[in-house]
Amino acid sequence: MPKDVLLGASLITITGGQEACIENFRGILEYTDKLIRIQTKQGRIHVIGRGLHIEHYNNDEMKITGHITVIEFHEGG
Repeated sequence: MPKDVLLGASLITITGGQEACIENFRGILEYTDKLIRIQTKQGRIHVIGRGLHIEHYNNDEMKITGHITVIEFHEGG
C-alpha cells in the first residue's frame, strides 16, 4: 500500500504555480488571500501566495488556486 495511506500522510499535487490539491488533511486553520494554513495528522501545511482561493474541499481533499509562491511544512501540533 502507498505510504500516504498507511501513515495517513498528506499528499500534495502541484500543477505549476497556479493550483495545489491536498489530500488527507484534518482542517483549515486560517484562510486569507495570501495564506492558507491547514492542519494535518503530522502537523501543518502553509500555502503562501497571492489571490489564493479554496476552489473546493470535502472530507478527502481540497483544491487551492491562485499564484502559489511557497508551500511550507511544520511538524507537530
